[in-house]
Amino acid sequence: MSEALKSLDGFEISYHPETNRIINIKIKDETIDKLIFPFKKFNLTALEYKPFTRFTIAKALDETTSGELSELLNKTLKNRDTGCLIIGPENISNKIDHNFLVKLSTAITHLIGNPNFDSMAGKYYARFHVKHDDNSDSYLRKAYINMDLHTDGTYVKETTDWLLMQKIEEENVQGGETALLHLDDWEHLDELFNDEVGKQNFVWGSPKSKNVDYKVEHPVFSKDKNGRPQISYIDQFPEPKNMEQGLFLQKLSDALEGSKNKIITPLPVGSAVVANNYFWLHGRKPFVENKKLSRELLRIRGSFFTN
Repeated sequence: MSEALKSLDGFEISYHPETNRIINIKIKDETIDKLIFPFKKFNLTALEYKPFTRFTIAKALDETTSGELSELLNKTLKNRDTGCLIIGPENISNKIDHNFLVKLSTAITHLIGNPNFDSMAGKYYARFHVKHDDNSDSYLRKAYINMDLHTDGTYVKETTDWLLMQKIEEENVQGGETALLHLDDWEHLDELFNDEVGKQNFVWGSPKSKNVDYKVEHPVFSKDKNGRPQISYIDQFPEPKNMEQGLFLQKLSDALEGSKNKIITPLPVGSAVVANNYFWLHGRKPFVENKKLSRELLRIRGSFFTN
């Protein structure tokens, strides 16, 4: 039985219709109105160049609930039974432009931790488009190919405890729903976690667009401080050293994509998925082909505060 959800003035909080592991948080219009002035104090250049300004707008967001929002975010993301939330404005009005949405995601993430430098974008966040035509070197922008379930940060040295993915805008879109899977709901977890190959070090590289000039080594599976399984995996970047590792990765990929416990959910414009990166995997369904298709996303990922 799931515990009763905390209520916060100015927010609507509920469980996701398909699972109580995901918390939906809608920011009501009156709360958005309270954020307009403090968000206008800094433009995006200030936020990018002066990291302390990000905490100022995070504090403004948290103060709309007398500090209770940050408590809810951290409790949800660190709780193994949940670990994921979808948060965004209840309504998209002309008060909410792209800059406001970047600031909103900045504020949310700076209530839970420190973002990593995103080498692909050269700043603490990355914005990217998915369109009909694509000449990129990764699945990220390929609209008509399924983006398989994965975690983030597999190919970098920085700790990646959590990630945020926000939908900035979209036009002429059908399909492209978000796919999510909680590790404990995966039917093949015991089988794959207990396969010793998954505990070996794998080499993880990345395509040129990621702007990372090194490779890292780590296993697919590890354990948290309580001995529970954690996963660090993406299908495009591992470089198997031998047949054993190659066949293990194939088995892993097939078992993840074949899971009947994936949550397939639309993500409204302006909303963001925020998830624990150790026990939630995420992906994207293919879009229906349309030459005018356009979607812009924002990504922030980082580590929890340690103090």
